[in-house]
Amino acid sequence: MNAVFLALTFTNLEFLGHDSGHRQIFKKPKYNDWVLLAVGFMTGMTPSWWQDKHNTHHRAPNQMEIDGDIEVFLFAFSQEQAMGMKGIGRFTARYQAFFFYPLLTLTSLSLLFGGIAYQLRKERMRYPIMEPALVVAGLAVYLTLIFFFLGPWYGAAFIAVHRAAGGVYMGSVFAPNHKGMPILDKDTELDFLHQQVLTARDVKGSPLADFWYGGLNYQVEHHLFPNMPRNNLKRSQPIVRSFLEEKGIPIHETSVWQSHKEILGFLHGVSAPLRQKKS
Repeated sequence: MNAVFLALTFTNLEFLGHDSGHRQIFKKPKYNDWVLLAVGFMTGMTPSWWQDKHNTHHRAPNQMEIDGDIEVFLFAFSQEQAMGMKGIGRFTARYQAFFFYPLLTLTSLSLLFGGIAYQLRKERMRYPIMEPALVVAGLAVYLTLIFFFLGPWYGAAFIAVHRAAGGVYMGSVFAPNHKGMPILDKDTELDFLHQQVLTARDVKGSPLADFWYGGLNYQVEHHLFPNMPRNNLKRSQPIVRSFLEEKGIPIHETSVWQSHKEILGFLHGVSAPLRQKKS
């Protein structure tokens, strides 16, 4: 249970990192950077990698070959993408609706090692010395405390449960945002408003949902106003919807359960060609 609690804590810290990356918390960028660096130290996530990846997603959500969130080697988000997959990726994509939740357990490790790989490639980093130092120091503290108090076997089990639970939590939050919504070809040209709205899904709000999703259940509003603090997203919803109604742009909102039903149905449909027997 302690490992699960730590997973919830880490994910909520990463929500704060997300907010600071969007400059939602402080007016001065450097203060937001300090929050990002602190989150990097505590969770192991590389701030510059996250910002680079996430800002690219915001510029072109659900656009093939641009949005890294739909370029995942274990899953396919279009039939063309599915047919081009090979090896283990082709196998998991074939039955991806069934593998989706089990593979979410890898999300936390994917974010951790994605950032480390970014550092090793010496990609552009805002703080090229401080970021690697804080991430390495944080991981050293994390591993030292766990193995000192729990020993090698219980420590390894604790880390496995912690990372798996964190992956499922984070994946369950981020998947409803865009998965199962329209996928755009790399050459598709849409104006900002249409691309941000038509590729996003809102999940109906409630005090519990707003906390669980870190405010990201108001995904349409967040994509239109990424710098808006999360506590104002719900307040903005009536204004945004009135404007979109005037423009004739539909907004997609579902319950939590319906969002996951749509995701699984989409994944199963996209991978259908891989399950067809050759005649």
